[in-house]
Amino acid sequence: MGLDNVAVVWPRTGRFYEPVAPAEFVDFAGLAERVPNAPGPAAALADHIAQTGTVRVTAFTELVDLLLGLDGVLYATDAAAEDEDPVIDPDGCAWIAGGLEKFVESHREYGEEVTFESVADVMRTAVSGGRLVDQQMRWLDNRMTALKDENGDPPAWNFSRTELVVLARFYRRCADRSFAVYADF
Repeated sequence: MGLDNVAVVWPRTGRFYEPVAPAEFVDFAGLAERVPNAPGPAAALADHIAQTGTVRVTAFTELVDLLLGLDGVLYATDAAAEDEDPVIDPDGCAWIAGGLEKFVESHREYGEEVTFESVADVMRTAVSGGRLVDQQMRWLDNRMTALKDENGDPPAWNFSRTELVVLARFYRRCADRSFAVYADF
């Protein structure tokens, strides 16, 4: 099945979270018509959000965890660990959106295709300009190594910047309209 992030009304008013009406995301539809050279997966993602108010995020989990420096971000594991519902509140949505937006902008010079190698390059550049460079580089190298399989092969990430822009817009919309995101797996 996989992991879906479902936009829900915040805060919960009853026993269950109420999904947000897909009409809140209707403007996501038609990306392929508005941007004729938009990659197919980005257009499909945008259309799915417009139809359902949901993002299928299984493919993005490792990338988002790496970019934001935590594990289980899209699974809302911090909330689940505290015996709460697996929900990302509006502030968490803003944090996810901001991290994705910053990455997408930083990736501009590397082109439209987002791969394991280009992510590593963007992150190394970002870390090299900060404090505690040696410590941060070791952390990054350890995280990148941990993502490789038993043969030392990296994940076969094949995203586009446009796809990540759509993903960031979903979380930004949730934050801006005070929606939360329920991790449904």
